[in-house]
Amino acid sequence: ASFTISLHKVDNTTVTIKLRPHVSPSCRIRIKNVIRSDLKIKPGENVTFTFTCSTPEKYFIMEIQKNIDCVSGPCPFGDVHLYPPGLPRLNRTYIWDVKASTKAGLELKFSTPWLRQIEPGETCPDSISYNINSCIDKATVNIGTFCRNGSVSRVKLLGGVVMSLHLPWHSLLTTSGFNIANRASIKRLCIIESTLKGESSVTLMSPNYPLGFPEDELMTWQFVIPSSMRASVFFHNYSLSNCERKEERVEYYIPGSPSNPEVFKLSDSQPANIAGSFNMSLQGCDQDAQNPGILRLLFRVVVQPPQVDENVTHLVDLSKEKNMTVTIHWEGWPSRIPLMSEPMCLICKDPRTCDRVLTLASGAVYRISFLCKDLSRLRITAEKGIGCMDIRWCQRKIYSLSVPKVITRLPIQLHKFIWRLLATDLISVEITSPSLKLQQHFPEQRCNTSYSYSIVSATPETQLNVGVFCPGGSIEKIQMRNNITISLKTFGKGFINESISQDLKMSFVPHIKDECTFTVSPNPKAKVYLQTPNWSYGLPPYVSISWFIVVPSKQTARLGFSQDRMGISCETGRAYVNIKEETLGAEETVRREDELLPQPRDMHHSFWVNISNCKPVDKTQLTLQFWVTFADKQIDLGIILAVVAGAGVLTAIGLTVCCVKKKKKKIQNPMVGVYNANVNTQMPGKKALFGRGRQNNESHVYAVIDDTMVYGHLLKESNGSVAPEVDVYRPFDGPIGSLPPSPPPFSFRKDIKHSSNTEEEPPPLTDTDQDTYTFAHQKSRQSKDNGDANEKAKGDTSLPLLENKEQDGLVE
Repeated sequence: ASFTISLHKVDNTTVTIKLRPHVSPSCRIRIKNVIRSDLKIKPGENVTFTFTCSTPEKYFIMEIQKNIDCVSGPCPFGDVHLYPPGLPRLNRTYIWDVKASTKAGLELKFSTPWLRQIEPGETCPDSISYNINSCIDKATVNIGTFCRNGSVSRVKLLGGVVMSLHLPWHSLLTTSGFNIANRASIKRLCIIESTLKGESSVTLMSPNYPLGFPEDELMTWQFVIPSSMRASVFFHNYSLSNCERKEERVEYYIPGSPSNPEVFKLSDSQPANIAGSFNMSLQGCDQDAQNPGILRLLFRVVVQPPQVDENVTHLVDLSKEKNMTVTIHWEGWPSRIPLMSEPMCLICKDPRTCDRVLTLASGAVYRISFLCKDLSRLRITAEKGIGCMDIRWCQRKIYSLSVPKVITRLPIQLHKFIWRLLATDLISVEITSPSLKLQQHFPEQRCNTSYSYSIVSATPETQLNVGVFCPGGSIEKIQMRNNITISLKTFGKGFINESISQDLKMSFVPHIKDECTFTVSPNPKAKVYLQTPNWSYGLPPYVSISWFIVVPSKQTARLGFSQDRMGISCETGRAYVNIKEETLGAEETVRREDELLPQPRDMHHSFWVNISNCKPVDKTQLTLQFWVTFADKQIDLGIILAVVAGAGVLTAIGLTVCCVKKKKKKIQNPMVGVYNANVNTQMPGKKALFGRGRQNNESHVYAVIDDTMVYGHLLKESNGSVAPEVDVYRPFDGPIGSLPPSPPPFSFRKDIKHSSNTEEEPPPLTDTDQDTYTFAHQKSRQSKDNGDANEKAKGDTSLPLLENKEQDGLVE
């Protein structure tokens, strides 16, 4: 097909057809008999041509440029048409180069559906785009690139403008979609008007973005918004230049504000919850010539209807908290960036300071409100730090790892609460759950609660993922070295009710030997699974983990491993599994990585399980899982019979010993005299001092006690009873009769041996030795033959019994 393009000279329009960049010249342009690769048609020319191929849109592009001079003559204001007609269907660009004085302003007014500014490199869905450049003297500033279907309704410029419209070859668009009007000088680089009628948002950029905003320039964005709506401004990306004079700033003109214009730094939180229309201006500065830097800005304006409870505030009292932050954010923050089309939820810490993400620090009281239709799209992430640098100051402290009520009372779902526990190398961390206990989560033992704890132990060199735990298990205590991070993560709305019974506590303890130690007190009716930490990546090299399993006294535990071997090969060192009961003399079971793991076995006492890793060879990781069950202890009948028989033998032996001792006691043990302090013990023989004879006084009478009080030390070895206190034993070297003697002081015996007359008065004693002792003996069966002698001794009570005894010995 042939094409004819006829240009009128007064239209001042030029048409250029040329090959697309980086395309092979497989198609050409034929004008009569001439073949060429490009074509330029000037004003006043009429050209007919054809293409040498059937798909010229693959090889050629076309530019249609119209020059408009508003300086030397009148401007053709009004609607801008696409001229000339009858062009071939190629990708084409219409360019309107309008030259105007800087003392005048030009206005580009767009017809609906208006325009939407896009970032450099972004494309429009229908491939139709507009590009606006401002020309001041010889400088050109790129105001921006726009697609159709947006909120930008007008652009006012100072001086000339170069307007471009890019159409794809298949576009059927017949109108430019804008008109040009003359305006008075706007005294700034440009004014971009954005009309937002309902709940919506718009993203805008400073001129030349992402390059620098012109030095010491001023521009304005006008936002036309219904007075019934609320607008909020958010800066998403900005940078500052190096200023020599003035200061880069943003100014707001808000109708009804008592302090217009309101001036903000680019680093400040920008105004929010603005009722109705407002203006926002960006002011540059005089830049450093040697190092100017770049001033640029990308921001977003969100328009929302006022909330039903926009005047309702929520008290967040963090004045008593330490080292804690509370962040309220959208769901999926920070990894997920919400789509521009998503309704925006804003959190306000005062009526004009709102943002999509709000962080509150401890030590202050806040009153927050929400600009959001659906609060279920918001989440809370909190973080608290607890540290210990000296064990002397924090060993006895117990910290509660529960979510503060100030957070659970907010109408926002808690997403995560993180505790960061920091300590020196010589201090370890102990976590306890006394009542709820913890359950380790993995496929064989899944958690079904509304929240769980993820515990990570970290050092500068390694990170050990201890595991994921939830309440309602059998782990009472976990001791860990290094710095610990505990993350509570919620699942669903049930956390508010379940959080009431949280009992997780933490304390700092002295350095422990193993990397991690678990204390497990299982439910006797449950089967408990336990596994090594860092399950996904294997236990780190040279790490040792221990479990202490508490076995009730009336039960027996059964321990078994879920696999036959450790499944690793060691490059350096050895890997071990150690099992030992907590009882005296218990044997320790040890298995290396190259040996079979122990078969299921019964444990009758509380026991330890220790797993120590070596440095495995590449591609092998140590991951072990074991289980514990409980059963009541079964008492063997043979043991019962043996115990009964043993008790019977011991009883018989005891009875025999008692009988023998009793008989021996009756034969050998006389009654022993005890000194009576209530009678006169003057020595007889001194007539003046002792008026009555021994027969008439009671000086020789003693109370009688059992001989065990004196000879108790002899019974100690026979029955194990505690011996009474006795004096030191001295051997008796005098004559021994059938009864054990109870000797008087040795001085008496010496005097009595030299006395031959019983009626002779004994020599006087000193005052300290005035007391004499009489010993009463219980009559034995052997003494019956000596009845007459006893009667004679009984009749003469003036002599001590010992004297009679010795006299009898002399007679014999």
